[in-house]
Amino acid sequence: METADLRRALEEAGLSQYQADAYTALLRLGSASVTEVSTACDVPTARIYDVLRDLEDRGYVETYDQESLQVRACNPEGVLEDLRRRASRLEDAAAEIQNRWEEPDIEDHRVSIVKRFQTVFDRAAHVISEAENEVQVAVTPEGYRELEPALESAHQSGALVKVSIHTGREEDISALPDEDRFEGAVTEIRHRRLPTPFLALVDRTRTCFSPHRASLNEYGVLVDDHTLSYVFHWYFRTCLWEVWPVVYDDRNAEPPLSYTDIRRFVREMQPLVDDGTTVTARVDGYDTETGGAVTVEGIVCDLTYVGEANDGDIPLTQLAGQVTVHIENVDVVDTTPGSQIRNRNSVTVGGWGAVIEDIEARRLTVTGIEHVDGSKPDRSGEESQLVDLERTTR
Repeated sequence: METADLRRALEEAGLSQYQADAYTALLRLGSASVTEVSTACDVPTARIYDVLRDLEDRGYVETYDQESLQVRACNPEGVLEDLRRRASRLEDAAAEIQNRWEEPDIEDHRVSIVKRFQTVFDRAAHVISEAENEVQVAVTPEGYRELEPALESAHQSGALVKVSIHTGREEDISALPDEDRFEGAVTEIRHRRLPTPFLALVDRTRTCFSPHRASLNEYGVLVDDHTLSYVFHWYFRTCLWEVWPVVYDDRNAEPPLSYTDIRRFVREMQPLVDDGTTVTARVDGYDTETGGAVTVEGIVCDLTYVGEANDGDIPLTQLAGQVTVHIENVDVVDTTPGSQIRNRNSVTVGGWGAVIEDIEARRLTVTGIEHVDGSKPDRSGEESQLVDLERTTR
């Protein structure tokens, strides 16, 4: 390092210009009189004594009498320790500045705007790995590979993992990751052949969104809010999921059949209920009156929705309003103290954000299906009613 660079570094470490000049001169001289130090640097003679006294107070030099006042640099160990401590603080400050610029603390904010896509992606990987009930993701094939460990963690925790993988218009299914990479990581995958923003929704509350990479502006939105996440859910459901073909499906073909979307539950169960089939379901959710967790099991006796009844597959537009599942012969498996649901023989169940039903469902699980003649559905081949219905909804 050049002497001039050393002086600038010492100034950045807290020395004044004169102090840095005098100290570097003394390092060259070793031991010298005050007059010699003054001559070797640019410190005015009238200031040299004050400058050396300040350096001595800081432990950089020491003075002693030998015919005239002499000065020499102290053992640099103390100086070096001080410089290293300052350097460490500066490194920590630099790292903290970078962290705060890249990823602001969102713990106390329902919505945060960030500048970088990578911040959104990293946040998504973190919240996905902690998912307990449901994950909905729209991502590129490359992004899927990066998210795979987080998706596996969510899947192993019992969450239903739905992934919409998007590719270019000209790319076919061969552009997707190998199917063996889906097993143990996802519940269902659909393929959208259009560029799509990155989106991850976790457990109905946490959302990570960023425009697709071709967008002129790079930014991201991080949401920690139940109501606002519902808006993103509908964007995912209508634009990124509903109309695109299924390329992988790991859901059970027979009970137990799990649903996190009440509208899909109604679509698939209505033909069975209309035919008199006994459908037994377990509901895990929240008491809309008290907010407490509740789990009930009973027979699905009716399915209602605002749109007009349809003999065939129910269009999503018919299910855009209120959707209610009616359950009778209720067995309360678990509920919080004070809930009135424990005393009811029948309950109404709504979906995300339910307010007029008894329960807001977090998950519905079909535990049994029995036809009027007492038989159980055969799902071994093409005659399965449920499989046929699922094929039409895709």
